[in-house]
Amino acid sequence: MNDLVRKPMTELSKAYRERLLSPVEVVDAYLGNIEALEPKLGAYQTVYADDARAAAEGAAKAFRSGHRIGPFHGLPFALKDIVDLEGRVTTGGSAVFRDRISPVTATIAKRLIAAGGILLGKTKTVEVAMGGWGTNQHMGTPWNPWDLDVPRTPGGSSAGSGVSVAACMAGCAVGTDTGGSVRLPAAWCGIVGLKVTEGRLPTDGIIPLSHTLDTPGPMTRTVADTVLMFETMDGRHPSDTDNDLTHRDGLFGELDKGVAGLRFGCLSPEERQGVDLDILEIYDAALDQLRGLGAEIVPFAPPMAFEDMQDQAGVISASEGYFHHGERYEDLSLPLDEDVRPRVLAGRDIKARDYVAALVCRQGDRARFLEKMRGLSCVLTPTIATAPVPLAKIDQSSTPARFTRAANYLGMCGLSVPMGLTGENLPASLQIMAQGGDEATAIRIGGAFSGATESIGFPIR
Repeated sequence: MNDLVRKPMTELSKAYRERLLSPVEVVDAYLGNIEALEPKLGAYQTVYADDARAAAEGAAKAFRSGHRIGPFHGLPFALKDIVDLEGRVTTGGSAVFRDRISPVTATIAKRLIAAGGILLGKTKTVEVAMGGWGTNQHMGTPWNPWDLDVPRTPGGSSAGSGVSVAACMAGCAVGTDTGGSVRLPAAWCGIVGLKVTEGRLPTDGIIPLSHTLDTPGPMTRTVADTVLMFETMDGRHPSDTDNDLTHRDGLFGELDKGVAGLRFGCLSPEERQGVDLDILEIYDAALDQLRGLGAEIVPFAPPMAFEDMQDQAGVISASEGYFHHGERYEDLSLPLDEDVRPRVLAGRDIKARDYVAALVCRQGDRARFLEKMRGLSCVLTPTIATAPVPLAKIDQSSTPARFTRAANYLGMCGLSVPMGLTGENLPASLQIMAQGGDEATAIRIGGAFSGATESIGFPIR
């Protein structure tokens, strides 16, 4: 594997600025890696090889003539295939939409492209983004690269984005998160994923699942790359991001602040029940690592169990998912994913009063949770209670989103960062849940933890 595809995006950006690398070299390396690995891993729905090469040549000419847009210029990225690009096919993971031409370009895609990003292609998703395991019966399930012998859950619904970044087939990728769909594949693929605060990033031009809970977010291999991609998706002026990256200011400055003196909540004994022992062992080691960096960590008993918050978020997403997609799933003649169909149709049976009650109760539950968090900078959980599961052992009637849905339900932000490998050499992940609007704290903690922890490395050498 070409070493260029292993470099963090921030390093590539610096090398471009110093004229040490050309985007042509980098994009060629990524396309070569896609050509080599895609037949096995199946992360992409569509690869835009010719367009990516043309864009790389344009970026190289711009750099030579002194017209660098900013730090994202020339960086290769991928889009989850529910994000619209005008004139291109966007399937939403559904065979029914194989020929659906996007009528518009999503704002977040416009921002990444306008910043000079080079789009490599569209990545596979669970059908209509409704599922945490990452499977897709008709369009194909991406192969988790951490086990090339046994097909395991890549995490969903942004499965292809997670696999493409983990296997160095994209420098970074866009995912979307309604109940964990950025953080779950980030966790099981051993990368970093940021669930942003509800309403922080625009969702126009993205096929909806739950208009209340949907949030797009960055998926990368380092926390610094997450900052770079997040600021670009957020529409920040490239020169401002460039200045902060160069001088370690703003969100980039958060990466250097450390956690000394901060106070975190961790799983209570009750909430530790049901978490695999090997995950708990790695989780406890991560807590010890943070204590060693000067943080105080205390057990946190949420006013409402994580499983109950998972169920309440499920009422909202199922109701709204049925509103957006139910008519198609009622038609049994359509070639739709039979694992997704019951999830969508479950929304049909939710009474209006129960849906409204979930929305109303959500506000009170959020207030009570934040009150219980008073004095804490974040709550730390394993992102998922298990390592990646063999596909043959999945229970499609269940969800791996026990800990992730809470952030969506409560309107919080959450960062998923690798925290180690199990005895089977499979990734485990730490979730950092911070208050809504406080991505800076999640990034600060994730940066400190990742900076003091040996990288789990790459799944494919």
